[in-house]
Amino acid sequence: MFYPRKAIETRLKNLEKHLEQENPILIEAVQSFKELDSIAYRMGLISREESYATQIPWWPLISILGTFSAGKSTFINSFLGTKLQTSGNQAVDDKFTVICYTNDDKSRVLPGLALDADPRFPFFNISDDIDKVAPGEGERVNAYLQLKTSPTLPIKGKILIDSPGFDADAQRNSTLRITDHIIDLSDLVLVFFDARHPEPGAMKDTLEHLVSKSIQRTDSTKFLYILNQIDTAAKEDNPEEVVGAWQRALSQSGLTAGKFYMIYDESSSDSIHDEELQQRFKIKKDSDLQAIYDRMHQVETERAYRIVGAMDKTASGIENKAIPALKAAIRKWTKRVLITDAALYGIIIGLGSYLVTSQNAWNNLSPSTLIDAYNNNPLMGLGYFLLTFIVIFGIHVFSRKLWATRISRQLPRSDMPGNLVTAFEKNTQIWRSVFNTSPHGWNRRVARKLRRVTENSGLFVQKLNDSFANPSGRESTLKTQATTDISSFDVSPPETKVDI
Repeated sequence: MFYPRKAIETRLKNLEKHLEQENPILIEAVQSFKELDSIAYRMGLISREESYATQIPWWPLISILGTFSAGKSTFINSFLGTKLQTSGNQAVDDKFTVICYTNDDKSRVLPGLALDADPRFPFFNISDDIDKVAPGEGERVNAYLQLKTSPTLPIKGKILIDSPGFDADAQRNSTLRITDHIIDLSDLVLVFFDARHPEPGAMKDTLEHLVSKSIQRTDSTKFLYILNQIDTAAKEDNPEEVVGAWQRALSQSGLTAGKFYMIYDESSSDSIHDEELQQRFKIKKDSDLQAIYDRMHQVETERAYRIVGAMDKTASGIENKAIPALKAAIRKWTKRVLITDAALYGIIIGLGSYLVTSQNAWNNLSPSTLIDAYNNNPLMGLGYFLLTFIVIFGIHVFSRKLWATRISRQLPRSDMPGNLVTAFEKNTQIWRSVFNTSPHGWNRRVARKLRRVTENSGLFVQKLNDSFANPSGRESTLKTQATTDISSFDVSPPETKVDI
């Protein structure tokens, strides 16, 4: 027999085993996530087969997005120092390619099932999401995903995702669904544009998904916008105008400031005959390329802070978002149920009084008359009593379900640490008193647990800081596997000016 909760526990144990070797500090974070799971499960925010720890990626994740022939594959090969991805001017690969490190001497290509069925990767059970937008397509997960391994050191400790282009894609809806999924999970998103095709109006999907939506995100600093193959602009009379056209297109999509880089691949670039112009392009390219590489190498450090931040956000979200929303919904539900009950009871009583008085039967319903009737026929009296109880109880049940259904439709579905609808429904079950306005599973003891998790997140940040920074100059006793110096940690690089 399959036990979903057992599967979650096994995944968390495997995660702790991995973190024991990679970053022991984060093992404590897993324990805090387990504490949040137990609280949320009692409240109904998550089911027994779910865990907050499995809703975030624990491995540093970099996604590379853009249009066909924007130079994504060439960039990846340059970063890895080996020709792993096939490059070309046409659509050479229509799948999402997940690239990770291997200890083998050679690279391998594995089917999408290797990602869909492995909880360690960010595409675990992605076939279910594909089915939601394209019924039946989830079974064709191999047509959407593939896993490639590489023995090169630059990829070690992180996962790289190369995406298919958005244009001319027969699987557009599913592709965009997967793209949104990996954007949410990524620590860094590189968005590539092709300077050889300055027609921003033809890139509606790209601008919509990678610019317009990103500027509203709280993690918008993880997006780097890269104008690739900028060397082709050297042929123009005014190369600055090419860059300006792209910046105006991005600005029209809502991006007025941010990280905008210009690069090209020297090995495949067109020769620039003007030596002075060539030098200007090269200096600009080298500077921007180094800034991009530096940011890519920093994701391992950023990952640790991101996980601790997600833990703190979940704890505060339960207390400051889910609980107030549930309390407000329960109070509204209670008020409307009581009003509806009173109105329906009043109608029934009024209708009954009218029928009785209209038939001159009121004198026959005196207490002594009813007692005599019960003594003469107890079963009939009991039947009347049960019928009255059923009517009263049935009206109350009707009111409860009616308003529970209507109010649940109005509950927020997004930006909540769990399913607010199922949590609300748990508070409207028939065994719950309509006068109990405190959410199920919530009390002072639970509130203290949440505050303890929040306090622990602060301690985790201090431990991470101790791992990377040492203002006193004393030797730290805390050892971790992190390799990036916090002195170079910069979650928001300065905006790059157009100067070629």
